[in-house]
Amino acid sequence: MAEVAGMSQSAVSRIWRAFSVQPHRVEKFKLSSDPFFVEKVRDVVGLYLNPPERALVLCVDEKSQIQALDRTRPILPLRPGVPPRQTHDYIRSGTTSLFAALDVATGKVIASLHRRQRHQEFLRFLEHIDAAVPEELDIHLVIDNYGTHKMPKVRRWFARRPRYHLHFTPTSASWLNQVERFFGLLTDRRIRRGTFGSVRELETAIRDYLAHHNECAKPFTWVADADSILKKIARFCIRTSDSEH
Repeated sequence: MAEVAGMSQSAVSRIWRAFSVQPHRVEKFKLSSDPFFVEKVRDVVGLYLNPPERALVLCVDEKSQIQALDRTRPILPLRPGVPPRQTHDYIRSGTTSLFAALDVATGKVIASLHRRQRHQEFLRFLEHIDAAVPEELDIHLVIDNYGTHKMPKVRRWFARRPRYHLHFTPTSASWLNQVERFFGLLTDRRIRRGTFGSVRELETAIRDYLAHHNECAKPFTWVADADSILKKIARFCIRTSDSEH
């Protein structure tokens, strides 16, 4: 670019910094093709902004295949001017899956860990939720379209319990489920930089994090209404269609 523009490389770099242009970075996106996208967005966002009375709104999902990774050498600790250092290679010790339900009103999480992620484990997690929520409250579940959530046995379980109301997020729209934000915090604050010699150590660390989180839980603040979300997506669709080549 400097050669074509007849400028020095440092001048190009200064211009990029002045306008926050970052040509070395690339972000990816995916637009939902769900035919009921608008209806589902309005349904889920409506729950967040105007939750029903005498009911609990829970965002449910699974963080699957969490790996217990151990480093081949001890981590070198933080020093002045030097960040912590760890080996690039690691040892895999197995995986676990976290089933979680985030209470949007309090930020607390109902959770359980399972070594597998089938509809059988999902049913056990639903029983765990059912025992944890007082019987007099209705339960509204924000949930995605994963196959285990729609298995015949799962459908029958919900049919026998009329206090449950399901609200499915659109396909390819996990950002609409608030529990994904909690999963991000769990990864950043406890898993990514941890070393775990076994799945049991990993599960203990996750349970400790969950206990600490629930002791000082705060709800995530959802401020965008459905109209603003849909308008933003519409503008993005226009931009991407105009840039086709």
